[in-house]
Amino acid sequence: MKPGMLMLCVAGATLLAQTADPAAELDRVARTATAMVDGDVCQRIQTKRSLEFLFKQDPRDKYLASDNFDVDHEAYIQTKKTLMRLSKLCPGECDVNLWMPLAAAPGQIQVLIRNVYEMSSFWQWGKLFQPMPAEMQRVLATGERVTVRGAGRKISVLAPVYNSLSDIVGLVEVVAEQRRDLQENVK
Repeated sequence: MKPGMLMLCVAGATLLAQTADPAAELDRVARTATAMVDGDVCQRIQTKRSLEFLFKQDPRDKYLASDNFDVDHEAYIQTKKTLMRLSKLCPGECDVNLWMPLAAAPGQIQVLIRNVYEMSSFWQWGKLFQPMPAEMQRVLATGERVTVRGAGRKISVLAPVYNSLSDIVGLVEVVAEQRRDLQENVK
């Protein structure tokens, strides 16, 4: 192939990637995540000790729960690596986060793994757990993938995570910016 023709093909592919619907690309990654993320391993990430401290409050130590947050390192690293590999399937920058519901607190959910860019349409900074958004409840109840156009320029696709018994035990959030703001950090 001639160099000029090769350049034209690359430019065409780049333009197509920039104009493609980001939700469709994120949905493709979310569908793959449902197949690849091991729910049995995810259920082992947070330790029993950590869960015991999660709801404890001490007026003398407001960081008691976060100071005692702890994970099973093997399960955490295995899942984190899977999520990082999944994010490489996105055409641009994206994160694939793991969210797990709290059995001890129905209606509450926690993000157990956030990734490189720390993007999320849902995570509230500094919160170990938070009320579960309706979109997440829907994924956990039905197993369907849900697309959410979040605050700012974020777009997320939520997808279920299954264990070996085919129970939905958590969900992944595949998130990216709908369009990058190239002037974001220019003041």
